Amino acid sequence: MDDLDQRLVTILRHDARRSISDVAAELGVSRATVRSRIERLEQRGDIVGYTVILRADTVAMPVRGVTLIEVEGKMADRVVDGLAGFPEISAVHTTNGRWDLVVEISAQSLTDLDAVLRRLRLVPGITGSETNLLLATPRSTKARL
Repeated sequence: MDDLDQRLVTILRHDARRSISDVAAELGVSRATVRSRIERLEQRGDIVGYTVILRADTVAMPVRGVTLIEVEGKMADRVVDGLAGFPEISAVHTTNGRWDLVVEISAQSLTDLDAVLRRLRLVPGITGSETNLLLATPRSTKARL
């Protein structure tokens, strides 16, 4: 990906529904250039799809954190399944090192976060956890509305 492709992808990450004319004007290139670049990025597999962001997804929970989870033996799949029932969890990642899973979590208040963490620790197979609060997000590649 060259610089123009990178700038194009940045624009599309923020609003993939923008007209090709608007994108071309912002990039200072022709509409045909933008159209062909998008098609090439899709064909090469650099762009694998587009998504819909619901209003509910944009409502920021004021208390956010990352929970590191230690899993007993080979119970990772069972733990991941157990975490599926938590609406406060937006993502579960497997990882290496001391911790087995990294969970992105959010709540309305510290009291609510505490309640979520208490429920989380009851999931069979979880042997330890550590939660770090996210204070601010100075940069993100997620769409902004």
